[in-house]
Amino acid sequence: MLLCIFGLHRYYLSYLYKKYKHKKPVPGSRYKNLPVVTIQLPIYNEMYVVERLISSVCKIDYPRELLEIQVLDDSTDKTVEIASRCVNQFKESGIDIVYIHRENREGYKAGALREGLKKAKGELLAVFDADFIPPREFLRNTVDFFSDPGIGMVQVRWGHVNLDYSTLTKAQAILLDGHFMIEQTARYNGGMFFNFNGTAGVLRKECIESSGGWQHDTLTEDLDLSYRAQLAGWKLVYLRDMVADAELPVDMNAFKSQQHRWAKGGVQTAIKILPEVFRRKDLSFRIKSEAFFHLFGNISYLLLLVLFLLMFPMGFFWSEIGWDSGILVNVFAITAGTLSFVLFYIITVREVHGKNWLAYLKYVPLAISIGAGMAVNNSKAVLEALLGKNSEFRRTPKFAVTSRNDNWRSRSYVASKEATAIIEIAFGVMFFLQTLLAIYMGYLGWVPFLLLIQFGFLYTGLLSIFHGTGKKGAAAHINPIIPEPALQREKDF
Repeated sequence: MLLCIFGLHRYYLSYLYKKYKHKKPVPGSRYKNLPVVTIQLPIYNEMYVVERLISSVCKIDYPRELLEIQVLDDSTDKTVEIASRCVNQFKESGIDIVYIHRENREGYKAGALREGLKKAKGELLAVFDADFIPPREFLRNTVDFFSDPGIGMVQVRWGHVNLDYSTLTKAQAILLDGHFMIEQTARYNGGMFFNFNGTAGVLRKECIESSGGWQHDTLTEDLDLSYRAQLAGWKLVYLRDMVADAELPVDMNAFKSQQHRWAKGGVQTAIKILPEVFRRKDLSFRIKSEAFFHLFGNISYLLLLVLFLLMFPMGFFWSEIGWDSGILVNVFAITAGTLSFVLFYIITVREVHGKNWLAYLKYVPLAISIGAGMAVNNSKAVLEALLGKNSEFRRTPKFAVTSRNDNWRSRSYVASKEATAIIEIAFGVMFFLQTLLAIYMGYLGWVPFLLLIQFGFLYTGLLSIFHGTGKKGAAAHINPIIPEPALQREKDF
C-alpha cells in the first residue's frame, strides 16, 4: 500500500506537468549593466574531461571584463598537471581564470565550492561539474532572471552528450529525463519546493551565504542548500527549455555509485530538513507533502525490496487458505503503482524526443526494469542514511565518452566493485524460479512483473561484474581505439 502511494504520486506529478507544460518563465526585466559572474569548476581526478570542460567554459558568450573562472581542483593524479597547464594557456590569452588546488578534500565538493566562494569576485556564481559541456549562450539566457532581487538560483535541464552510446545510457537518460522534464517542471510551475542539481545552474552569492553556505553533512549538498534557501525566502527558477549537455556514466558500477550517493544524500537531507519544513506555519500542506515525497522518494526502493521478498510467499499463503481475492487486490495495487511509472516515462520520452519519440519508447521497459534492479543498491543507501552511517563523497568517473567509437575500458578510474552484484544476481535467479512456479500454479497475472524484476536484477548484477573485470589502467592513452567487433559486443550487452 505504501509503495502504491508513491506510485500514485507519479500520476500527480504527470498531471501537474501536463497542466503547466506551456508555462515558460521569462525574466521580469533585463540588466542595463550586467553583473560580474564567477564560474566555478569543482573537479577531482578528471584527467579525461578537464580540458574539454575548461575549453567549453572559456567559450561562453559573456563580457570578458565581467567574467571570472575558478578551477577548484582537489585532484591527486595527472589532472593537476593537465588542468594547471590548460588554465595558464587561457590566462595568457586574456581570460580571467584562476587555478585553486587543495591538498585535502575536506568537505569534498561542498568544501571546494566553499573555498572558491571566499575568493569569488562575482555576485553570481555558475557551477559546472567536470562532465558538462555548457552552451555558449548559457549566461546570456540565465543572468537576467537575477534582475529580480528575490531570485536566488536558476537551474537548467541536463542533456546527454552520449545518449546513444549503449542501452545502459539510453535507459539512464530516460530515468534522468523523467526528473528534469516532468518532476522539476511540475514542482516549479506548481509553486512547490524543487532543487538546484549541483551543476548547470547559477546561484546568487548572497543567497548561498544567507542560507548557511555550502555544508557537507549530507552527500547531496546541492539539495540541502536548495531547501535551506527556499526556507529562507529565496525563489528558484527552472528553465526546462535551456539544456546543458553532460556525459552519462557508461560503467554500471559508476552508475550504481552515483545512484547510491543520490539516494543516501536525499534521505540524509530529508532527516535534516523536513522537521523544519513541517514546523513552518507559513507553508501550505501541499508544499509540505510534496517536500516529503521529494526528499523521501528513495524510501520507495526499500519498500520495493520488501515487496519483492513478500509478494510470492504471501500469494502462496493466501491461495492455501482460500483468500484468492487478496491476490487480486495485491495485483491491482502493484499494477496501479507500476502503470504510473510506465505513463510517467512515456510522457517523458514524448516530451524530450518529440517526433523521434517512438525510437526511444522501447527503452522505457528497460529503464523501469533497471530501476527495479537498483533496489538492492539503493536500499543499502537508504538504510545507511536512516542508521546514520557516514561515508565519503565518491565521485562518478568520467571517460570523455561521447560516441560509439570511444572505448572507456582501457582507461583509468576503475569504479569500485560492489558486493551487491552477487546479491542482485541471486535475486534474479530467485525470481526466475518464482516465475516458473507462478506459471505452474496458474498465477499468470504475476508473470509480467516477475519477468521485469528478474531481468532488472540479472542485468544490473551481471553488467556490474562484466564492467568490473578486465579493465586496464591506461592513463596515458586518452583515446584508444579497439577493434570494431569487440566494441559491438559491448554495445549489444
